[in-house]
Amino acid sequence: MSSYHPLHDGWTVTAVSSTGQHRPVVAGVPAAVPGCVHTDLLAAGIIDDPYLDDNEDRLTWVGRTDWAYETTFTWTGTADERADLVCEGLDTVATIVLNGIQVGTTANMHRSYRFSVRHLLREGENTLKVLFEAPYGYAEEQRAALGNRPGAYTEPYQFIRKMACNFGWDWGPTLVTAGIWRPIGIHTWSTARLAEVRPLVTLDGPDGRVDVHVTVDRAAQVPLTVTAGVAGVTESVRLAPGERTAVVTLAVPEPELWWPRGYGGQPLYPLTVQLGDGDDVWTKEIGFRSVALDRSDDAFTLVVNGTPVFVKGFNWIPDDCFPSRITRERLAERFGQAIGAGANTLRVWGGGMYESEDFYALADDLGLLVWQDFPFACAAYPEEEPFTQEVEAEARQHVARLAGHPSLAIWCGNNENIEGHADWGWQDSLDGRSWGAGFYYDLLPKIVAELDPTRPYWPGSPYSGAPDLPPNDPAKGTVHIWTVWNSHDYTHYAAYTPRFVAEFGFQGPPAYATLRRAVRDDPLTPVSPGVKHHQKAIDGNEKLLGGLGAHLPRPEGFDDWHYYTQLNQARAMAFGVERFRALAPYCMGTIVWQLNDCWPVTSWAAVDGDARRKPLWYAMRRAYADRLLTFQDSSVAVVNDTGEEWTGELEVVRRSLGGEILAKERHRVAVPPRGVTTWEPPAVVTRPGGPGEVLVATLDGVRALRFFEEDPAVGYPVAEYDTAVEEAEGGLRVSVTARTVVRELAIFPDRLDPLATVDDQLVTLLPGETAVFQISGSDLDRDALTRHPVLRCVNEARP
Repeated sequence: MSSYHPLHDGWTVTAVSSTGQHRPVVAGVPAAVPGCVHTDLLAAGIIDDPYLDDNEDRLTWVGRTDWAYETTFTWTGTADERADLVCEGLDTVATIVLNGIQVGTTANMHRSYRFSVRHLLREGENTLKVLFEAPYGYAEEQRAALGNRPGAYTEPYQFIRKMACNFGWDWGPTLVTAGIWRPIGIHTWSTARLAEVRPLVTLDGPDGRVDVHVTVDRAAQVPLTVTAGVAGVTESVRLAPGERTAVVTLAVPEPELWWPRGYGGQPLYPLTVQLGDGDDVWTKEIGFRSVALDRSDDAFTLVVNGTPVFVKGFNWIPDDCFPSRITRERLAERFGQAIGAGANTLRVWGGGMYESEDFYALADDLGLLVWQDFPFACAAYPEEEPFTQEVEAEARQHVARLAGHPSLAIWCGNNENIEGHADWGWQDSLDGRSWGAGFYYDLLPKIVAELDPTRPYWPGSPYSGAPDLPPNDPAKGTVHIWTVWNSHDYTHYAAYTPRFVAEFGFQGPPAYATLRRAVRDDPLTPVSPGVKHHQKAIDGNEKLLGGLGAHLPRPEGFDDWHYYTQLNQARAMAFGVERFRALAPYCMGTIVWQLNDCWPVTSWAAVDGDARRKPLWYAMRRAYADRLLTFQDSSVAVVNDTGEEWTGELEVVRRSLGGEILAKERHRVAVPPRGVTTWEPPAVVTRPGGPGEVLVATLDGVRALRFFEEDPAVGYPVAEYDTAVEEAEGGLRVSVTARTVVRELAIFPDRLDPLATVDDQLVTLLPGETAVFQISGSDLDRDALTRHPVLRCVNEARP
């Protein structure tokens, strides 16, 4: 029988040498495995929390230092023929030494490694060392040897197979890690073991088929039996001596189909693969579904089980700079927030990593499609050795590892590298040197076609479908839209008629409690040192203010800045999402940049680095709702992303701000499943008599509002409303009844209690209407809960 012996205890970490960096003495510090140097130094009190204030700036030395991890363990021997040291994740350039003998080297954070060590183990005490070379030193040596390559940042992240955003990004800190970041242990076994199980699931009419590709490692040349079973179907294959691979085919009559959320259920079936009489058993849940990419007429449409899916997604970045801290529970919370905002897809962005098994298993359970970038982002990458063999090895490992997950819908070669080569002036500086094209157009598609032909592959994003086409053409394939935020007002989204928007975003600050925890500035201002440090985008604060444009008043102090910029972020993204959803089926996807943050920062995220939902999240919940009304130019678009027809009387009313009905029209609509219908009401309804008017569209309790002018020009009355606060299950219930129009009402209870949350934000009330907010936590100042700056609206009375 095989067995596994974890080696997670008794580790220490020591700073071995440093490339001219001033650093503290670190010798024999207790180390957590899995973990990394930063978390170990933090736990030991040697460094301050790098997420707070500007502490990050004093930690460059960590990435320029060689590190030695060491432990001793007791070995009592084994009757098994083999004993392998299994390293699931080493970050990154490492030498492994067991009892003074080098057993292997690594240079890829994204790979797992297995080393035969039975001959080196001894009864009693054993010593294991993992020596990590400074990531900066290695990357800079490779850059010097191969020639520089352009990228979005000056850091050398493309010269080391490591999570690129470790080296900093326009939303993340520069914290260059080292360490044993995934489990490590000794696996003992005899005769043979299952080295790889790669289930390929397809549909044949109503029936399912699983081709289970099995690779075994052998310690003995004897006949072997591989048995696979799923959904009550079992088959076996014999391997003759010397054979290492087999395919067990399972035909499953009429399985229940797995669907993305919103399209059906997510039934999962345990697949079990057994070697011999059970010496080695592999089990994983699979789902029966087909996935294809419809490229007809330059479209980009994911088709699941023959049904086109409108992708309502978020881009996903690593949820922590130190991935060993990301638990299944934390992922489940983040996935719940994605689903709560209406998403059916997460795009794993190419500057991060291949995510954990927990990530994909949760996506399977919850019906979230996963778009998986290979880890290449925003740079020209060298194709010379040692990189090509490393890229091939990591891609083979993860394409095989993830093949059984029904949530994984598409592999993508890179993020923005094809665009960078075409449009960012890279070609002159490259002077003919390799930049990654061989990976995206040749190596990676060949690996996907060989190991997992059940899924589509796409060379990169943005990409228009062929290497000689302009890569960021909205009319073809996938587009990234960054004119908005970088240079244009968010209404510029209306100038785009895209097929699929894989990236677009607009910034806003994190929740008040998040910023206040991370920054000790006194006073706290938009330009105080800590706030500026937690803004990594080039000219980010200037763009935040400039982006307010004519939409909102000029901020007077920090509280206004915080509310208005968060509100503007929410409005910008709702405007874009509604525009693109109204174009369906010509446009078949929006993937918002971004869902999450890896630390407390002003960014494009909907959920900030302390897991708090920003106003953007609430706006996305409305914009991604299955049934949506949205004003587009002079028309109303009725968007039905359900499997049922949506019928009823669509009513559009022009009202004065005082509530008076000025004009009204009704129109019978019947919107087919997964369809969009538009209606242009008569001009008597849509043409305003003055700025102080509003259009109100309603259908089956769904509502859309359109004001004819931007807020500063509308001439709102000063908001008047009545509030009531009462006990409710789990907290308080706050009712706000408007006596005038109340524009973009929001309550920020985290200003009173960092643990408090609210169930809704940014609600506009017309005279006589009431909004009810559920507030978590009961130990709150009730008066403060209904006063500035906790309760805000655009047309509020100034305190």
